[in-house]
Amino acid sequence: MNAPTPASGYPVPVDAASGTGRLYGVGLGPGDPSLMTMRAVEALAAADVVAYHSARHGRSIARSIAARHIREDHVEEALVYPVTTEGTDHPGGYRGALDDFYTEAAARLAAHLDAGLTVAVLAEGDPFFYGSYMHMHKRLAHRYPTEVIPGVTSVSAAAARLGTPLVEGEEVLTILPGTLPEEELTARLAATDAAAVMKLGRTFPHVRRALERSGRLDEALYVERATMPGERTGRLAGTDAGTVPYFSLAVLPSRVDAPRPERAAGDGEVVVVGTGPAGPSWLTPETRGALAGADDLVGYTTYLDRVPVRPGQLRHGSDNKVEAERAEFALDLARRGRRVAVVSGGDPGVFAMATAVLEAAAEEPYRDVPVRVLPGLTAANAAAARAGAPLGHDYAALSLSDRLKPWEVVARRLHAAAAADLVLALYNPGSRSRTWQVGKARELLLEHRAPDTPVVVARDVGGEGERVRVVRLADLDPATVDMRTLLIVGSSQTRVATRGHGIGDGIGDGIGEGRGDGTGHQVVWTPRRYPES
Repeated sequence: MNAPTPASGYPVPVDAASGTGRLYGVGLGPGDPSLMTMRAVEALAAADVVAYHSARHGRSIARSIAARHIREDHVEEALVYPVTTEGTDHPGGYRGALDDFYTEAAARLAAHLDAGLTVAVLAEGDPFFYGSYMHMHKRLAHRYPTEVIPGVTSVSAAAARLGTPLVEGEEVLTILPGTLPEEELTARLAATDAAAVMKLGRTFPHVRRALERSGRLDEALYVERATMPGERTGRLAGTDAGTVPYFSLAVLPSRVDAPRPERAAGDGEVVVVGTGPAGPSWLTPETRGALAGADDLVGYTTYLDRVPVRPGQLRHGSDNKVEAERAEFALDLARRGRRVAVVSGGDPGVFAMATAVLEAAAEEPYRDVPVRVLPGLTAANAAAARAGAPLGHDYAALSLSDRLKPWEVVARRLHAAAAADLVLALYNPGSRSRTWQVGKARELLLEHRAPDTPVVVARDVGGEGERVRVVRLADLDPATVDMRTLLIVGSSQTRVATRGHGIGDGIGDGIGEGRGDGTGHQVVWTPRRYPES
């Protein structure tokens, strides 16, 4: 923990040794010396020793930025990297070689500090933003009075040089190193509003592919050596990979007020997306990207309300009982060149909108409209995870609604699945207009299952009113089940156990209900192995 010293007013470690030198981590900004802060200049003026990292050729960008402030009486410490991107025969590999270098460099600086000298370590941009200074800080700051002086980052400089807002309003900015695996980059670029990808150079080809795969390449801008001699900016898609240096960035700027591309009739598409059971934490990166990139959002109003409002997007909400009309409306928009996201709860292919869209798209005049279906977390999987692992073995998913199929079909399938000893995930068990189906289903299941078969009663999973309980099949009360509830009925092998303390007190009293009586909480699982195997 740091505390201010009376003399300077700047923070130093409370356990710093008295009489030792002072360490500065000096952020120099992105390259233009005029973008150094006044505090950075003051720290250099107060320093006895100026240290900076450099490659083996001896040139240091950090030193070149601060050159006008380095005096003849300054002691200079060039911390020369043993390797940059090439291989090494160090027994610890590349990482081992660098660790040894940082340890040796820190020891050199410690000698000056022990002699009572003030040491300023120069850092391009900001010392704690992908900088080398942090390796000195971690080795020295707990031993000596230390001040870190922030600097203008390359990301801020790039946005300024592009003359484009980086983020606005409720947008999210993601900073990514280009050294991430391509799949990881793709997922993160798809999920965010705005982004900056650092450390291009040799990573540029796979960064470009990640932008293309995430559908963001047309938005991407390129900045090279922002504020420095040789600065270059432009569209990333047109940048020659062979000319890209390490000191360059890919930028996805703010989407607010950004013009949406004009598309001709026939260039549109429909993407059916699943938002999960509730809330943004259930969205996949792929789904986030599709929602952010859509011109139009179409869906049941309750599900649309889960999607953040973005300027320029049109939202078309409707009632939950007009799936066919909603599907045709979305396809008509796509025929006119619009990029349409049809929003569905859970997974769009599980008792949801994907079927309606594909059914309509199989007919004229929609046969040529591109349609994609993106998966989402299902209600059954979410409820099962809250309870433990009741779907750990074979299971069947059934809807108890008889609005789109006769009850005779529902009953026949319940009998068959129960007789096969499958765990059952029961969707749409009840609503205001359907009050008897749960009771009837319980009667049918008791013909094949023991009365003490565990049933997970999961209501509003992921929502503010979430409540997950475990009851005996014989005790399942239809009055406690509504349209926001999902039931998971165990098989003959499903087990319940008490674990931990302070939550729940047994079957029938719930999981995660916070009773606080020290008697534990219930977990449910279905073993993957049958006794006969």
